[in-house]
Amino acid sequence: MNGSCKVFAGPANRELSRRIAGAMGSRLSAMHIRSFADGEVNVMIGENARGVDAFVVQPTFSPAENLLTLLLMIDALKRASARRVTAVIPYFGYARQDRKDRPRVAISAKVVANLITVAGADRVLTMDLHSSQIQGFFDIPLDHLYSAPVLVRHYEGKGLSDLVVVAPDIGSVKMSRAYAKRLGADLAIIDKRRPEPNVAEVYHVIGDVKDKNVLIVDDLIDTAGTLVAAAARLKAEGALDIYAACTHPVLSGEALSRINDSPIREVTVTDTIPLKGGSDKIEVLSVAGLLGEAIQRIHREESVSSLFVE
Repeated sequence: MNGSCKVFAGPANRELSRRIAGAMGSRLSAMHIRSFADGEVNVMIGENARGVDAFVVQPTFSPAENLLTLLLMIDALKRASARRVTAVIPYFGYARQDRKDRPRVAISAKVVANLITVAGADRVLTMDLHSSQIQGFFDIPLDHLYSAPVLVRHYEGKGLSDLVVVAPDIGSVKMSRAYAKRLGADLAIIDKRRPEPNVAEVYHVIGDVKDKNVLIVDDLIDTAGTLVAAAARLKAEGALDIYAACTHPVLSGEALSRINDSPIREVTVTDTIPLKGGSDKIEVLSVAGLLGEAIQRIHREESVSSLFVE
């Protein structure tokens, strides 16, 4: 593509944006974002964007202002005559509402996809969607990356013996199977029920975890209720050391204290979302290099399929 490549950072995760630019051997372009006295968000591009290939880095975790800011950044770049605008969304919020599982509910993931498209995005780059079907909600190209290369490398380095990868629910089986294959581990599955949002009940463990080291794999940790309940059940089933890995550390409410009080030895997360607090049990790995490489390949019109390793 003709024109320069510029990376613009939203306020949601500026540290990750700086790491992405650093991994690209570049710098962040100027973007001025402020709020009026009544809370209205004001966005202005701080440098010439005419004809550029613009990449806007802004995850859309709570509050909803993060999503609104992303939409306004996209609009500002389109009005500044950017040649192409790619929304880089390390964490795609509202992804858990991806289908009509009860009467009279919104399919929020589809609404958000429509908003991003209508705002003027030409392309989307995201990571570990809660449900892969969300890719089909967009009428523009979407590149879906996985954090698995980063997380798997970390656990390969630990050299854990007798390892079992555990899917905390049926929806995580595909991801967990991919981790188990790459780590040469067995697979187990948690039979979980969710009687209401953010409440999880563990019924059965499908698979053998007795006298095994365990790695629980999921795309995100919200309240940590599912994770901690699964860890307690695995410990009762005779598991040895329990580890957990996830891409998006949402960590709402009492999540940190639940993790600290649990039998989990270590929780490994990535920097798609900045941590709201610290814990000796949590280790953060960066996906900036992966995102930076994808951005450069998109700009050069090269294939990014080799980065789609799950």
